[in-house]
Amino acid sequence: MRSAVVTPQDDRIRWVELPGEEPARVYVHGLGATSPAYFAASATHPLLAGRRSLLVDLLGHGHSDRPEGFGYTLEAHADALAAALGAAGVAGAELIAHSMGGAVAIVLADRHPHLVSRLVLVDANLDPVPPVPAAPGSSGIAAYTEEEFLAGGWAEVRDRVGAHWWSTMRLAGRTALHRSAVHLAAGTTPTMRELLRELKVPRTYLLPAADGPLPGAEALEAAGVAVVSVPDCGHNIMLDNPDGFARATATALACGGLQPSTGSTRMGSAPPK
Repeated sequence: MRSAVVTPQDDRIRWVELPGEEPARVYVHGLGATSPAYFAASATHPLLAGRRSLLVDLLGHGHSDRPEGFGYTLEAHADALAAALGAAGVAGAELIAHSMGGAVAIVLADRHPHLVSRLVLVDANLDPVPPVPAAPGSSGIAAYTEEEFLAGGWAEVRDRVGAHWWSTMRLAGRTALHRSAVHLAAGTTPTMRELLRELKVPRTYLLPAADGPLPGAEALEAAGVAVVSVPDCGHNIMLDNPDGFARATATALACGGLQPSTGSTRMGSAPPK
C-alpha cells in the first residue's frame, strides 16, 4: 500500500502498486467502489500483466482518507488524483477507469493532459442524469439532501444496492459518497461526453453488449473514440466477464483508437489462441 498527500489539509490518497514496465497503468474505480477489489484480477491477467500498475482509491473511498471538508466534485477528484500521480512519479499513464472513475479520468485528461496517454473507459458516465428517488446508482443517492442521506438515507441505499455493491460502498465515507453522487449526477460543463470528444489521446469506450447501442456512439466514433461492446456482462464488465474485459482492454491499449469507425465493435470473450 502506498500513499500521497493530495490536499492542503494533508489528506491522503492510497493505492496498491504492482511493479512492472513503464508507462504505468492507472486503474480507477466507480462510485462506492475500490480499485483493488474491482481491478486486481484484471491488472494480473495474462493479457494485461507486466506493467507498473496503480490501483487507486479516490478520496472518500476504499483505503483513502475521507475528508469532510472536501468538495468531491469531478474536478476536485481529478485534481487530487493528479497530485497522487505526480507524487508517484507517473506521467503519460494509460488510464483504465470504470463508471464514475471514467468521468474523473476524462476530467483528469482535460485538466492534466501530461498525465494521460490513453483512456479505456469502462461503462463510464458521460452525461448528467436527473436525481430520481429510489433509483439505483448516483441518481438515487443524489435525490437525498446531504442531511437526509446522513440521517438515514444511506441505510435505504444499502438495502437497495444489494450485498455485492454494499461490500465496498460501506467503506466509503457517507459524506463523500453523497457529494460524489450529487456531482456525478450533475456532470460537468462542458459535459464529460463533450470533453471526451475533444481529447487528443487514444480513447476506447467499453460497454455491455446487452445494453444495446451506446447513445451518441456515432458522434464519439467520428471524433476518434472506439466504442466496443463486450458480451456476457453487466455494468461491472471486469468482474462479470474477466477474459472478455482483459481482451477488449488489451486490444484497446495495443491499437490506440483514434480511427473513425462505422459502427460499434463487438469484442468476444474467448481467450486468445
